[in-house]
Amino acid sequence: MSIAPNTQDSADRTALHQAAAAGDDVLQSANAGVVVERTAVIAAGLATEAHLFARQLTEAINKGNPGTATAFVYDETFGVQGRLHWMVHLRSMGDYERIMRTAATGPEPWSRLFVPGSVKDRVMLPQFWGMYNTSAEGDLAKQTAVFQGTERITGLPPAYQQTTIPLDRLLNSANCGVLIHRTGVLDYDLRSEGRQFAREVAESINSHVGDDVSVFVYEGAFGPADHLHWLIHMRSMDSYFRLLEMHVRNEDVRDLYFRELISVEKGGGTWARMFLPGTLVDTAMTPQQWHPDF
Repeated sequence: MSIAPNTQDSADRTALHQAAAAGDDVLQSANAGVVVERTAVIAAGLATEAHLFARQLTEAINKGNPGTATAFVYDETFGVQGRLHWMVHLRSMGDYERIMRTAATGPEPWSRLFVPGSVKDRVMLPQFWGMYNTSAEGDLAKQTAVFQGTERITGLPPAYQQTTIPLDRLLNSANCGVLIHRTGVLDYDLRSEGRQFAREVAESINSHVGDDVSVFVYEGAFGPADHLHWLIHMRSMDSYFRLLEMHVRNEDVRDLYFRELISVEKGGGTWARMFLPGTLVDTAMTPQQWHPDF
C-alpha cells in the first residue's frame, strides 16, 4: 500500500477528513485547551509502513475520544524530509496522560519505523494575558476569564479568544491548507515585552489578511522557559505572498517591527532584542492526504 499523491486543489487539502467526529466535537488549534505536537522521522525504506501507522494511530485517537481529543497528522513540507507531525488537540491537561498512552501503542514493533531519538513531544497551551506572571499594558490581564473566575480552573481559554475575528472566519489546524509552526525563546528580562509583541504580531496578521491567514500564540508548557509558539494557518502556499505583501505595503504593520518597543530603563530597542539569538525557527507542514482505499 502507498499514499496517493496530492492531486486535488490546494484549497481542499485540509486535515478535516482525518477526523472521526464533526462539528463542535472536532478539536483543533482554535478551540482546544492544549495542543500536543509529536514529531518523528521515518527510518529509511519504511515510508509506506510508517505512513500507514500514522493513519492508524490518528484514527485510533479520533475514534476513541470524540469531543475530548482530535489528532491530525501532517508531513513536513520544508526542512527534514520524512518527518511526521501529529497535532493532538485536547480539552484540558487532564486528558494528556491518557491520550499519550494511546499514542504510545500501535502495530508492533512500531518503534522500528522511526529513527531512534527522533520521537519528541511538545506541549503548547493557548497564551492569555498575565500567563506565567508576566505583565501586559493596562488592565488586559484583569480582563481575562482566568483572572475574573472564582472557581478552580481545569482548562485554559482557547486560542480563538486572542482575536476579535469571529470564530467561523478563522483558519485552524483542521481547515488550513498549510500550517507553519514558529518558535522562539524570550530573553528573561524581556519576557513581558516579548509576549505583548507576539500577540500584537498575531493580531496584525489576523486583522489584515484574516481571510487567508490566521495566527494564534501558545506557551511551551515544558522544556525551555519562556518558549513561545505561533501556529500560522494559511489557506494555501500562495497565502505566504499575502504575508510578504502586508509587511511591505502596510505602514502600521511595518511600524510594529521598527518602533522602539523596549523601555529606556531596559536599554531600549526593537523586538529583535526580545528573543535569544538563533531560537526563532519556522517549520512548514501540510496535512497528510489519505487515499480512500489506503
